[in-house]
Amino acid sequence: MQEFTYETPAPVAPELSDAELDALLAHWRAANYLAVGQVYLMDNPLLREPLRPEHIKPRLLGHWGTVPGLNLVYTHVNRLIRLRRQRAVCIWGPGHGGPGVLANSWLEGSYSDIYPDISRDEPGMKRLFKQFSFPGGVPSHVSPELPGSIHEGGELGYSLLHAYGAAFDNPDLLVPCVIGDGESETGPLAGSWHSNKFLDPVHDGAVLPILHLNGYKIANPTILARLPETELHDLLRGYGYRPIEVVGDDPALVHRQMAGALAQAVGRIDEIQAEARRGRSTERAHWPMIILRTPKGWTGPEIVDGLPVEGTWRAHQVPLAEVRTEPEHLRQLEQWMRSYRPEELFDEQGRPRARVLECVPDGDLRLGSSPHANGGRLTVSLPAPPLEDFAVTVERPGTSTHEPTRVLGQYLARIMDLTADRRDFRLMGPDETASNRLNAVYDVTAKTWQEEILPVDEHLTRDGRVMEVLSEHMCQGWLEGYTLTGRHGMFSTYEAFAHIIDSMANQHIKWLGTARKLPWRAPVPSLNYLLSSHVWRQDHNGFSHQDPGFIDHVLNKSPEVVRVYLPPDANTALSTAEHVLQSREYVNVVMAGKQPSFDWLTLDEARGHCARGAGIWEWAGTEEGRLPDVVLACAGDTPTLEILAAAQILRQRLPELAVRVVNVVDLARLLPASEHPHGMPDADFDGLFTKDKPVIFAYHGYPWLIHRLAYRRAVHPHLHVRGYKERGTTTTPFDMVVLNDLDRYRLVMDVIDRVPGLAQRQAALRQEMADTRTRHRAWVREHGEDLPEVAQWHWEG
Repeated sequence: MQEFTYETPAPVAPELSDAELDALLAHWRAANYLAVGQVYLMDNPLLREPLRPEHIKPRLLGHWGTVPGLNLVYTHVNRLIRLRRQRAVCIWGPGHGGPGVLANSWLEGSYSDIYPDISRDEPGMKRLFKQFSFPGGVPSHVSPELPGSIHEGGELGYSLLHAYGAAFDNPDLLVPCVIGDGESETGPLAGSWHSNKFLDPVHDGAVLPILHLNGYKIANPTILARLPETELHDLLRGYGYRPIEVVGDDPALVHRQMAGALAQAVGRIDEIQAEARRGRSTERAHWPMIILRTPKGWTGPEIVDGLPVEGTWRAHQVPLAEVRTEPEHLRQLEQWMRSYRPEELFDEQGRPRARVLECVPDGDLRLGSSPHANGGRLTVSLPAPPLEDFAVTVERPGTSTHEPTRVLGQYLARIMDLTADRRDFRLMGPDETASNRLNAVYDVTAKTWQEEILPVDEHLTRDGRVMEVLSEHMCQGWLEGYTLTGRHGMFSTYEAFAHIIDSMANQHIKWLGTARKLPWRAPVPSLNYLLSSHVWRQDHNGFSHQDPGFIDHVLNKSPEVVRVYLPPDANTALSTAEHVLQSREYVNVVMAGKQPSFDWLTLDEARGHCARGAGIWEWAGTEEGRLPDVVLACAGDTPTLEILAAAQILRQRLPELAVRVVNVVDLARLLPASEHPHGMPDADFDGLFTKDKPVIFAYHGYPWLIHRLAYRRAVHPHLHVRGYKERGTTTTPFDMVVLNDLDRYRLVMDVIDRVPGLAQRQAALRQEMADTRTRHRAWVREHGEDLPEVAQWHWEG
């Protein structure tokens, strides 16, 4: 266990002096004023003249309701950081509260540091207001463009997961996380509360959840806000937290409560960490959290058009919607903005006055400048142990077998060992590390677990770096938070259940795609998926576990971000893993089987093949200097086996036929170079697949994806793809491929059908292949295992 020299940080006074309160209120009022200005104004930012319709944006977009509460939190976290010199990153769960977070980053100066044209003065304030939710400007929610953010506000449910991901292996970091009460109703957030069972107070930082209950969503009350107080407290205590309440609508009283609540919370965090790091704790910590109850749309219009707004769902978005056309709405907006007394907050040049900034920390301690929110600044490259230490020996192709993920597990174990002191690499998955044959990592580290450990349990410890929980949402969210704060990791899961996090993967890809365009954001480590237990070897679990469509979902996304690899054997899996773990700013999907499969390539051959992404396996074909009569192509381990078995039949039965075998590891190689950075120029593609010869393509997933990727190619009219056709059940491995017409006999029939002249000359061979498929069906239903010639097959080329 890592040794710590631990000093308890200085405590924070729970009570505010009148002068402190006045300064905090000034900062909060300034942030509220700036937030309202962003929603409404494109001119007259300091109200130096009466508001007129032409000062108002033509389209009013944004969300006001949650903003005053977020500004309250930002103000008090600022004070906490300044007093303690506390390293922190804040997660803003109510993502549409973007104008508040943006206002605070402008006030503290971090926004102007990155965007000098949005200066901290009147011209900069005008640009700040106009750009918000405006063409060519910035989104209405928290987004990559906003300094200090790692959490995409466009989709709710994942804030607490990102917070814990940021805290893992960051022992000095505090991560306040504001959770909206609407967000708290989502399934992922409900599961997220259990993340405290995985937080090690010795090696990890602290997460401070702040449940912001303002009572309403867009048009309805929220569940947690309507629970009786005792029931809500019982719920949160049942999750293992110790709630601290902050309640009210009087700004001065709420600010005093908030200061006391934060002081109490960090005091308890200090105690937990000190006891653990001095070796005195034996039970799981019960961490503090804050329940913050303030009105929705606090300090905004109380009544609009005779209807209540403040404290209701009507304050959710734009409380005054017709400001350009309704004089009364315009009057109310001006009254609302002047209620913050901007002349007291900003000087004649529009700069924040000194009193407004008294609570703001300096330098990288500012939330908008935290290096943890720009994690590439902190990233250290992973060690790259030599693959020769793990590669399997291949004397001849297709004569020996290994489990690719078991071999890969040994490589990951070495990386775990080499990062033991750094603690910047984690493996995550939903209870499937051993099932996916990666259990070699347990020789180096165990699974993290803060609950009771019984004698019957295996591989559990408080400081482990393997994380297992039966929630793909939690694994995904943790890894996002971990990589966005500069660390490395891999998410291993069954292929079919990757779909559970489709929308999360989508949001992360969008985040990375936007971040790549921002020169001030340093590249972060890639998010890596290892999909195993795949569709073709879920013969024991059956139809419910058979779905290869996650690849389709990912390849629909930004081509500069996504990568999909289908290594056909153990050595190519090693080479692929080495590449993705060293990469930056990608979402990498690696499909690697866990069942014994044939070894095709030596390590050197695997490296060359993976570098090409797609290539001819000359040893498997029968071209011998001739133009091919047919191209047999494959992507994925099972399709590769079936293509090579078909090639062997053709070699033996039709030796005069010129057969080319092409294997594809990187699916993006099928795209044109103009569509994807890994895409292949037409000349290269035509040289590999030809322009006009039949191409029989055996693919791991749904066949139409290959057609979509290659539809512009000259050979596309001659492309015939076999893949998964939603035919699945509990059966034998070979019966799965037969059910989906991906088997070797069907592929030989395809060759006979599509090579000109063979259909008439080789009708007998085609009939023999069809009869073998019929014989297979009878055999497997009688014996419960595959035909001997299939089960005992090996490459004889």
